[in-house]
Amino acid sequence: MNIVDLIKKGESKTLELKEKLPKNESIAKTVVAFSNTSGGKLVIGVCDNHKIIGIEDDNMLEIKDKIASIIYDSCYPNILPEIYTITINNKLLLIIEVFRGNLLPYYIKKETKEGGVYIRIGATNRKAGIENIIDLERQKSSISYDEEINYDITFDSLDLTPIYKQFDMQNKVLDLDKLKNLKLVKEVHQKLYPTNALLITLGYFENCAVKCARFQGDTMKIFTDKKEYTEDIFSTLNNTLFFIQNHIDLRGEIKGLYRVDTYEIPTEALREAIVNALIHRDYTNLGRDIKVGVYDDIVNIVSPGGLPNSITIEDIYSGRSEIRNRVLANLFKELELIEKWGTGINRMRSLCLEQGSREPLFQEKNDFIDIEFYRKAKSINEPINEPINEPINEPINEPIKSLIELIKSNPQATKESLAKKLKISRATITRQLIKLKEQNRLKRVGSNKSGYWEIIDV
Repeated sequence: MNIVDLIKKGESKTLELKEKLPKNESIAKTVVAFSNTSGGKLVIGVCDNHKIIGIEDDNMLEIKDKIASIIYDSCYPNILPEIYTITINNKLLLIIEVFRGNLLPYYIKKETKEGGVYIRIGATNRKAGIENIIDLERQKSSISYDEEINYDITFDSLDLTPIYKQFDMQNKVLDLDKLKNLKLVKEVHQKLYPTNALLITLGYFENCAVKCARFQGDTMKIFTDKKEYTEDIFSTLNNTLFFIQNHIDLRGEIKGLYRVDTYEIPTEALREAIVNALIHRDYTNLGRDIKVGVYDDIVNIVSPGGLPNSITIEDIYSGRSEIRNRVLANLFKELELIEKWGTGINRMRSLCLEQGSREPLFQEKNDFIDIEFYRKAKSINEPINEPINEPINEPINEPIKSLIELIKSNPQATKESLAKKLKISRATITRQLIKLKEQNRLKRVGSNKSGYWEIIDV
């Protein structure tokens, strides 16, 4: 995106606009904040209404030298920005371009590391708290929070049943070696300790909750239903999805001999959004939870923590992937709850557009991610609102009947062949098989390679 288009969009995580050269301290804080976050440009010569007014070119070389000296004298570790001018419609702009640094955290020398670290939140520079500073130091060491050992909890005190259950439903073996390879458990001096990822997966921390509400109308004034899910991450994922679907419209359409039920927002898109919220949220932020709001016009999913510091919304749309919680993400990938890295947002957009829904809106608002799915206006055909009060026994917008018929005709069918015949992804087939197992309608006999499926009549 060229500089003119950036200016038209206004100030952001990576852009600050000034009419004239700011004070020395202001320049230093902005440069430090950009270095600690996603990099950015400080553009001088633009007024508040985004109008390019330019600056005088007198003594420009001296001004550039002065800015370089301010940054060198005020910031630590050393920051080396690019300082240059460009001309737009005969107006001269001075640009200080800063790149994200590798020696995190950067800070104002005279304020010291304890009080002089700044980060970019939205379009403002904010003084970093101790949690932010610790996180920046993790990033310098390329270690994620969920990868860290939690020495306060003994491994033997934990009930791993929810994780074993998920691996069993995938016909995968989970043993101590696997737990170590996935970095859910680490051994120190011949003693086992859980990582934060394992505790998050088990719902051990208070801030692992997801809070859901159905609001009347399009504001938060009146709610008609509220739920809070605090169990393991897999149960939380499913229960959150069930809550949303219990409060949005389900329409039925006869196709051939069968009625096909379709939610107004595609199930796969909703699931993808919840998964993203769970594995990308900032679990170091202890004061907030993931919140899901169902309104008359939208479904809103809010996840604490902005985008990882090295990327922007534009990067996400282009398919770039930067994972905040690497161990959690790898666990979900192992369980086929994630298909491909970096495809989540574009996949959600495509699913909604393919169904005729509006494209969802993704925003980074200060230090949280906000996703809005638009609900369809009611058509002449009355929606079929079928509450999912017993989610474990109800199929969710997926051709379970067709899958059962295919398995009956060929009990040795592979996931790949089933996915091909039903024209859906392997991951979707996997989730359908998991649901059938949970409902005690299907079991696997024998190994993955030589075994077969057995339908259980209920």
